[in-house]
Amino acid sequence: MQVILNQDVQGTGKKGDLVKVSDGYAKNFLIKRGLAVAASPQALAEMKAKAAAQEHRIQQEKDAAGATAASIKEKTVKITAKAGESGKLFGSVTAKEVAEALEGQLGIQVDKRKISLESDIKAFGTYTAEVKLYQGISAKVFVMVGEAQ
Repeated sequence: MQVILNQDVQGTGKKGDLVKVSDGYAKNFLIKRGLAVAASPQALAEMKAKAAAQEHRIQQEKDAAGATAASIKEKTVKITAKAGESGKLFGSVTAKEVAEALEGQLGIQVDKRKISLESDIKAFGTYTAEVKLYQGISAKVFVMVGEAQ
């Protein structure tokens, strides 16, 4: 009997998979516990529609990430920080501050966890940060750290 899994079932398959199992296992275990539904033509059509919708959503996310990457590629954001007499910063500039600068200066909202800094920013100068927008889509941004007045 063919069934479509509603949840991951160890040893059988993952959610959304169309699997062939014995009739007794399907009726007495999978369907009875709500782990699967029988693979009727209606259920198969619904499964295909869900897969197509998921694929479309992923493509839209990739397109949006590509557009965002193109708009911030090779741009420079300026961050001001306080420093001691030796020119060393009090603390360091973090990915959170870079994300805030991107939103404030370029109007692009990026999660701080998607920003990776080349090294710790503990002095004035220009640094490179990589913004990972989607799997395989990233952009480099320059971070210019200046002294706060």
